[in-house]
Amino acid sequence: MQLRQLSAVVPDVLEFMGADAPIAGITDDSRKVQPGFLFVAVRGVNVDGHRFIPAALRAGAAAVVGEQHAAALKLPVGFPYLRVADARRALGWLHAAWRDFPSRRLVLTGVTGTDGKTSTTDLLYAILGAAGRETGMINTVNARIGALDLDTGLHTTTPHPADVQRYLSDMVAAGATHAILEATSEGLAQQRLAGCDFDVAVVTNITHEHVTAHGTWEAYREAKATLFRSLATATRKPGAPKVAVLNRDDPGSFDYLRAIPADQQVIYGLNAADVDVTATDIHYTPQGIRAVLRSPWGTADIASPLVGAFNVSNILAAASAALALGVPLAAVVEGVAAMQGIPGRMERIDEGQPFTAIVDFAHTPNALRAALLAARQWVSEQGRVIVVFGSAGLRDREKRRMMGEVAGELADLTVLTAEDPRTEPLDNILAEMADGVLRYPRVEGVDFWRVPDRGAALLHAVKLAQPNDIILTCGKGHEQSMCFGAVEYPWDDREALRRALHGKTLDTLPTHSAKS
Repeated sequence: MQLRQLSAVVPDVLEFMGADAPIAGITDDSRKVQPGFLFVAVRGVNVDGHRFIPAALRAGAAAVVGEQHAAALKLPVGFPYLRVADARRALGWLHAAWRDFPSRRLVLTGVTGTDGKTSTTDLLYAILGAAGRETGMINTVNARIGALDLDTGLHTTTPHPADVQRYLSDMVAAGATHAILEATSEGLAQQRLAGCDFDVAVVTNITHEHVTAHGTWEAYREAKATLFRSLATATRKPGAPKVAVLNRDDPGSFDYLRAIPADQQVIYGLNAADVDVTATDIHYTPQGIRAVLRSPWGTADIASPLVGAFNVSNILAAASAALALGVPLAAVVEGVAAMQGIPGRMERIDEGQPFTAIVDFAHTPNALRAALLAARQWVSEQGRVIVVFGSAGLRDREKRRMMGEVAGELADLTVLTAEDPRTEPLDNILAEMADGVLRYPRVEGVDFWRVPDRGAALLHAVKLAQPNDIILTCGKGHEQSMCFGAVEYPWDDREALRRALHGKTLDTLPTHSAKS
């Protein structure tokens, strides 16, 4: 493609210097530049891509996109340069144009929120499949394209724009008519979904998380809201209205997002009369959920192998989106029943032990509360809930105390441990969580413990467990690594819990994992 052809699709072009040029590829990584490539200089959190323009030129870049004035970059005379207001946004649009805007040939749904995004995405994928819609999906665990199931990484958020557009293009090539993207706040704020034309925007909830990354709660909420604002400017597709799916039960999002215009707003919830989609006659068991789904499209009995009240909300979110897309109610029922669960989301680990052991991804105060409330529903009068969790380093410090408070309130026994401490002293993180636990009448060494090594923490919980108890280990879920310092070490909570149930520990973390 020619540079001017590509530049025509980029929003907020401030300056085009030099001659047109044929472009052989696009990258924002100077190490990946090949002769004829367009290099996009993106300002990162720690590194400014403008510093690497000389390296990109030496590697054979044919043109550069950046935010600085050309004079400040000392480019060769006449060298093609595109100055833009936002290089991150330009990068997304450039990759979309390079792939011929694949989202414009798909009915595209975006799912955002603090908790429940992945489950809601998978539920909607199962429902669309039950309706016979050829559907692709990208969530923070994997990407599904035709018969392929692709791992999207370790601590994965929304993928890089190049990967998003490549996945969407592959979906079109595989015959998909629909696609679902899990849209994280960081992915939205960093414009990784720029160039995607959404038809449906779904929110699960907006609670306390990632405030440090966004600066303020308001900025975090607005990052989520950009998905809904994008409906107004997205390309319109035949027979696909722009739909916003909103959670009436969520005070963090409902009023704010309801004020954003859409062709249609579908409101779901359990605790208010003014909703479109709801569930009644709900029954919870450790084996799943049964309820009656009520909507303007009809009423039906539903059954799901998923567990917990939070998954009722996820089911309602997915059902609302599907019904708004014209999916028959019978397919909603079939899809909900077919979705067996997600690795690391309330996943049972059974090694023949006389108590229940569960791995969950809950890593926010709201998610931890939901997981513990679910466990309290299942545990017998003789049983106890034992929770093992940590809180990440270099992330929202306030949630450490909040999560400790949730455990102090709802768990019988609590084991505090590591969860990606990164470069922070682990002892300091544990102390902040312990402060939250101690706001309740808890005694360290009697009903809560600090065990820095996560493998040892799981083993400690197993030794505490008695018949009829529930062990709930939270925070890592499906993830396959844990970060100490700047290094990702292999770690799988499910395997670690299996080993603990056999009296062993999973020793893949660095030897300093038990130290501050």
